[in-house]
Amino acid sequence: FVFSDSESTALEQFEGGPCAVIAPVQHCVSVDDKTKHVEMQEEQKNLLCHTLCDILEMACSDNSESYCLATWIRGKTTEETASISESPAESSHQEEQPCKIKRAFKSFPELKAAVWDQYSAWTNRFGVLLFLYSVILTKGIENIKNEIEDATEPLIDPVYGHGSQSLINLLLTGHAVSNVWDGDRECSGMTPIHVVKVGSYLKSPKFPIWILGSETHLTVFFA
Repeated sequence: FVFSDSESTALEQFEGGPCAVIAPVQHCVSVDDKTKHVEMQEEQKNLLCHTLCDILEMACSDNSESYCLATWIRGKTTEETASISESPAESSHQEEQPCKIKRAFKSFPELKAAVWDQYSAWTNRFGVLLFLYSVILTKGIENIKNEIEDATEPLIDPVYGHGSQSLINLLLTGHAVSNVWDGDRECSGMTPIHVVKVGSYLKSPKFPIWILGSETHLTVFFA
């Protein structure tokens, strides 16, 4: 996650792919009243971490055992690994081999402290991916499968990398549902065209902030 130099509360996207995660996070950033006065880097840090915590709190269902964070830790460098070797060519290599780990927290205050402590990871190369893993682990894979209408539907398209509606809804509401109507509906025996209409919660939200979807991209619009 990288804030724009020209707009202090705007998150930038440099390549195709992560908009299904960045756009919902940007939506939540825009909801926060503090966005009107964010100027310093420390304020950006507090705003982003506060937003990430809110999304993780929504994702933590009653069936989840705890909050989870995915993170990288410094692994052994190839120099350290090769120290037992007598080959100078091998031991001169210093490429770091990071290890991916899962951290679990039983309480929300513990999670908040860890999210703030891990700020450099969120703003680093794999920050968006680590946060996506954190949301999935916090929600629970089985809980996600139970909420998705089609359990075989991937959260991310394997060919084009587009995020599914289930992924967007998971980040916005904490529920990995596939639909866009208001509340719960029984679909059997109903005319599909009247069921799949976008609900008023998305069309007329509490705050004037919308996520607009095109064929290949998501954009946050607010007034």
